[in-house]
Amino acid sequence: MATFDQKHAAGFTMALTYAVGVGGIGLAFSTLFDPQPDLRWATLLAVGLTGILSFVRHSLLHRGDAARMGWDTGKTNPFQIEVGLANLAWGVLATIAVIFNWGLAVYSATFLVFGFYMVAVTGFKLVLASRGARQEWVASVSAGSFGVLLTIVGIAGMQAAT
Repeated sequence: MATFDQKHAAGFTMALTYAVGVGGIGLAFSTLFDPQPDLRWATLLAVGLTGILSFVRHSLLHRGDAARMGWDTGKTNPFQIEVGLANLAWGVLATIAVIFNWGLAVYSATFLVFGFYMVAVTGFKLVLASRGARQEWVASVSAGSFGVLLTIVGIAGMQAAT
């Protein structure tokens, strides 16, 4: 019988998270500069589903995710689970906002929260990289790019909503 490999599952979930997030960003940019932009489905993908997938990776697959990042200490890291719960919070907020059609300003705000978080994560990864954690240079590029794009969508959406 095959055993469940959390590290590979976390890696797959990470790749799926970025694929869904990039799809949502692409969808956002396809409508963002229209006279009446609609970020509803982009919010569901780029913030809602991405936040929920991040929760799964950080909290439910926490040991495999820690191993994937080279941070495995051999025991559960409660803070990593807390990070997953934060991801779940904005993922659920974005999903509920879409279900109840709360509008462009709320959709844009969810992009901003996630974007600011990812930009802050990038800063942290750059600090780690400057201290010799070379794998963090690569991670900072993807996290930083995603964070900047989320923030741009959030700002442009807020401008359109006001």
